[in-house]
Amino acid sequence: MRDTDPWTLVVILALAGVTVIARSFFFLSSRHWSLPRWAERGLQYAPVAALSAVVVPEILSTQGELIATWKDARLFSAAAGALAYFWRRNVLLTIVAGMLVYLPLHVGLGW
Repeated sequence: MRDTDPWTLVVILALAGVTVIARSFFFLSSRHWSLPRWAERGLQYAPVAALSAVVVPEILSTQGELIATWKDARLFSAAAGALAYFWRRNVLLTIVAGMLVYLPLHVGLGW
């Protein structure tokens, strides 16, 4: 703690304060507060957007660069998983279908 400069401590405390205020904002109000309809509708897409932001780069890139060949097991397993999901709308089936395609291609063929 002695090696930490004062500026770093001020920034940490300021960020902690902003976090506490932002998270307790809804508890401080004495009246019922609701989001506008457009905000509620927009927040419905937040989980899908966050998941896409994590999954899509993992499928389409290697070491931070776009894949250069179609011989990548991730492409085929993602396609199989998407088809399985749109066929049955079952998340477990999506995972199983993707892995059933991915493992033979990756482990068996070395893609």
